[in-house]
Amino acid sequence: MKSLFRPFLVLIAALPLVLAACGDKEPEQRAAFTQFLQTRIVDKPGVRVPKLTDEEKKSFGDYAAQYAVITDFNAGMDASVKPLSGIMQKGAMRSLNDIVSRRDDLKTVQAALNDMNAALKEQQAKADAAHAALKQPEDLKVVYDKAYEKTVSLPADTFRDVLPQLNATFDSSLKIADYVEAHKAQIEIAGATVKVKDAAVQAELNQLLQDLNTQAKNVQQAQTRLQAVMLGR
Repeated sequence: MKSLFRPFLVLIAALPLVLAACGDKEPEQRAAFTQFLQTRIVDKPGVRVPKLTDEEKKSFGDYAAQYAVITDFNAGMDASVKPLSGIMQKGAMRSLNDIVSRRDDLKTVQAALNDMNAALKEQQAKADAAHAALKQPEDLKVVYDKAYEKTVSLPADTFRDVLPQLNATFDSSLKIADYVEAHKAQIEIAGATVKVKDAAVQAELNQLLQDLNTQAKNVQQAQTRLQAVMLGR
């Protein structure tokens, strides 16, 4: 009787180990998450951050929370830069008269760009801290880091490079407005027509306008660069 119970007891002791091994889905979840990052983000042109389906969340297990580091940043970035188009329209100046008469608009635009830059910096720092804290197997980490660079670091760094260039254009516009105000006795503006009574003042004003044109070209180049990053062109 004693000998009959011994193998039975051994079998019972081994059963939890067998069940535990069968219940470990981490390798499959990691493989699914890695493939998703590679095929849906890394291999695709531009900045693409797909929203997970319920089925994908389930297949990724705990790794779905690691994807949230990327999606949370992009949601915050989208919200921060969404007003950019409206800001640029508000700051669009088509004549010297515009620059002089809409000086307050230029200051408002600059303040908005500074706030946008600060928000992006804060969001990127938060995402970077969360990224650094992730515990990942090496095979996943290699692919995740590529996806993170493409969807977080690169767009954030590009936006934060472009925004000061935009601001520099408005700085140039404000310098012109200040100069015209300081020399209004020598400068007469009637619509699109500008008359300058003093040759030295005219030369200085022309130089300021040339500087503004140079800044405008820099902005065009910056916008092209931003588009190339976001759309992969």
